[in-house]
Amino acid sequence: MNKFVKWGIVGVIAIGLTALGIHSFVPRENKELTEAPTGKSGRGDKLLNVKGVIVRPQHLTDGLYVSGSLIPDEEVKLSFETSGKITHIYFSEGAHVRAGQLLAKINDAPLQAQLRRLEAQQKLVQDRLYRARALLEKEAVSKEAFQEAETNLATLRADIELMQSNIAQTELRAPFDGIIGLREVSTGAYASPTTTIATLTKTHPLKVEFAVPERYAGTLRPGASLTFSTEDDLERRTAKVYASDSRVDPETRTYTVRAMYDNRDGRLIPGRYVNVYLATREYERALAVPSEAIVSEMGIDKVYLYKNGVAQPVNIEKGLRTDALVQVLRGVTAGDTVITSGTMQLRTGQKVKLDVVK
Repeated sequence: MNKFVKWGIVGVIAIGLTALGIHSFVPRENKELTEAPTGKSGRGDKLLNVKGVIVRPQHLTDGLYVSGSLIPDEEVKLSFETSGKITHIYFSEGAHVRAGQLLAKINDAPLQAQLRRLEAQQKLVQDRLYRARALLEKEAVSKEAFQEAETNLATLRADIELMQSNIAQTELRAPFDGIIGLREVSTGAYASPTTTIATLTKTHPLKVEFAVPERYAGTLRPGASLTFSTEDDLERRTAKVYASDSRVDPETRTYTVRAMYDNRDGRLIPGRYVNVYLATREYERALAVPSEAIVSEMGIDKVYLYKNGVAQPVNIEKGLRTDALVQVLRGVTAGDTVITSGTMQLRTGQKVKLDVVK
């Protein structure tokens, strides 16, 4: 009896295992696969809400951001034309001076003494010439004697002018209006033409100097406008290009340009660093799309157009790029609606619904 029970249990276990194995190989329906959407795009008929923009001709400006610096309109290191001891300094450091204003003086006492001697001789020579003219009219003196008296007077006058010129060289005068810097000498010092007294800087107007890549060489014409700002002041100031270098720097491959800024309020000083924005080219009636609308795949740029409720990709050729827009040279036409959102989810023939059209 026990033997039969034992074999019965073994049989039941064998039958159960066999049934379980057969059940494992029986095909069953996968509810997830059955319920998954079908269709060419893998998304079925599910709509994707997107935003779009209508392509319209517009004005685009090709801009360039570069670094630059402010330089004075004029600047000179002041020095005397002759040598001597400095007797007077007439300017205050950091003050504004006018053109022709006397700034400093060196000792001219010997020159002044020589000038007085020449001026005293001038009256005597003039009297001699007057008498020679009167005698010549009476034929009491030869013409050669009269001409000699004329020459003596002309020579003396030339000597006086030379002495006055030498005295003028002992005076240091401002060559133009400007701000005079810190003086580098004191009264009593001996100065020569190589001695710098101070630096005079003209700060109204100021020049904006910057360098652009060589591809812009020859395209920036005098009169072109630009804007610039300083690091601590975001105010955009306007300047106008007035000159450029005659050649491209062979080492940096850049082209130096200068613009003029009025600086009438005197708030800016030379030497400051500035950020320059320059409009290099302008395009009328250009077609452009937002940069986020462009999808790049394998080196090919494309956008998705909205066509009768579905997304259709088209390859494009890009042109000018601005902060927010990209010029399209080929691939779209005016009036096309370009999809600007959800571009990474789009596929050919994807059904879409436009929420916003600009």
